[in-house]
Amino acid sequence: MTWGTKTVFRVARLPSPLCAKAGRGHTGGMDANLSVREISLPAPQATQALGRALAAILRPGDVVLLEGDLGAGKTTLARALLRTLCGDGEMEVPSPSYTLVQVYEAPVAPVSHFDLWRLDGPDALYELGWDEACEGIVLVEWPDRLGGLAPPDALRVSLVPDAAGGRVARLAGDAARLARLPLTNPDTGDAP
Repeated sequence: MTWGTKTVFRVARLPSPLCAKAGRGHTGGMDANLSVREISLPAPQATQALGRALAAILRPGDVVLLEGDLGAGKTTLARALLRTLCGDGEMEVPSPSYTLVQVYEAPVAPVSHFDLWRLDGPDALYELGWDEACEGIVLVEWPDRLGGLAPPDALRVSLVPDAAGGRVARLAGDAARLARLPLTNPDTGDAP
């Protein structure tokens, strides 16, 4: 199993609040660079490995936006990430498709996993506890439903099919953060 990576580009970015509501959140100590990194995910195990690796770089106030079509692997990645953050590899992680949000108590911070597939628009987010969630770690599946509430400093993870039948993860976020992701698959040690 390979875990290929490359930095695609860097552009300057201005600091802004992590949560979209004025006066909430923080800039997360981010530097002024946005980076995009591509990671080959040839099998579900590689998607799980990426989820575990991402868990290691998250801290309170971080928002991860998971993008991709149905069946792209968003829930697979989210489950591995949540199990790692909570320190329980066997933890049941139900899809929040019907509840819209599931909250987990992780040692580092509460983690809110939103699945916005059934959400009509961003107005309902406040009723779901969006502001409180932004004080911990937030995972959002179907982030297009956030509208203007999508945090500009969020880590975006887009899962897209590749020609070989696997997936490619395109991560866009703080350059210093993405640089802390391992350059090899943490499960196999394979080189990029």
